[in-house]
Amino acid sequence: MNQDEFAFFNQQLAAMLRDGIPLEGALRQLAANLKDGKLRKELDLLGADLAQGVPLAQALAGRQLPDFYRRMVTMGVAGNDLPGMLTLLGDHYQRSNLLWTRLQGLLVYPLLVLAAAFGLSVFVSYLVVNVIAVFAPVFNDMYMYRPNSEANYSLLVVGTFLPPVALGILGLTAWVALVVPGWRRRLRWRLPAFHEASLAGLAGAMSLMLRRGGNLGDCLRLAGQLESGTPAAAELDTWAGHLAAGRGKFADLAAPGRAFPPLFVWLVGHSGEDLAAGFQRAAEIYGARAAQRVEVLLYTFLPCVVVILGLMILGQLFPLTQTLVQFINMLDGVSQ
Repeated sequence: MNQDEFAFFNQQLAAMLRDGIPLEGALRQLAANLKDGKLRKELDLLGADLAQGVPLAQALAGRQLPDFYRRMVTMGVAGNDLPGMLTLLGDHYQRSNLLWTRLQGLLVYPLLVLAAAFGLSVFVSYLVVNVIAVFAPVFNDMYMYRPNSEANYSLLVVGTFLPPVALGILGLTAWVALVVPGWRRRLRWRLPAFHEASLAGLAGAMSLMLRRGGNLGDCLRLAGQLESGTPAAAELDTWAGHLAAGRGKFADLAAPGRAFPPLFVWLVGHSGEDLAAGFQRAAEIYGARAAQRVEVLLYTFLPCVVVILGLMILGQLFPLTQTLVQFINMLDGVSQ
């Protein structure tokens, strides 16, 4: 669902609850102003359940909303501060949306360039194939060309069709990585910028849970469940096990790994007893680092792509040019 729309919905809902509007009526009014989609459908169903007298916690359990959101709202209800919790959730999803929107923009640009490169490569291959079709009969009739014809033809075919095939495989792999949830979740913790954004999002969620009264063990287990199938999940489960074994200080239970670098662990552990502040500090730093990486990658990507595309086109045209030069030399030899 659209995180920006979801963030705005929670902020508006919190404001309406503070003004004394009942939850059921506020949900119905806000849902009516949303565009048709998954979020509106789920909110309509949630409002219908509340109208039938279903408790909010039970009604949320049956809705396809983020697991983190459902648990935090339930925590807000238990703490008798639902408007405050909704405000914090709205701010959390708004920050997350801003960061991931920039990262998605980083993805769109390379994918567009990849598609354009594939189209250009196919076009060049089409031209080369047509040239081969025109000159093939002449090549076959020239006895002087026959000793090298097989090797030259193999080089011509490889140089012509290898770039579009390679680009097609690369594009298909990128598409699968974006579409398949399991691949996407794993790559999110391995690719630069996306790794930092994932750390920022998880640290922000941990800070929010701890500020609202959650204990560290439950927060670590919930975070591990939310990141199931990623490198972070195993490390979070290890941290939770260390805590259950009696390691009370964060510096003792947390250890750097593939998902959580030493700086992250140091930032949280350096906060002492106020772990919520430590996680919030880590979220701010890694959010800024993710944004900086996006800018650096965008500014360095274009010149690298221009060079790569130029080499690719030259690689496709070189065998054809070499063959035509040999053909011209052959004609000169025949005429003499």
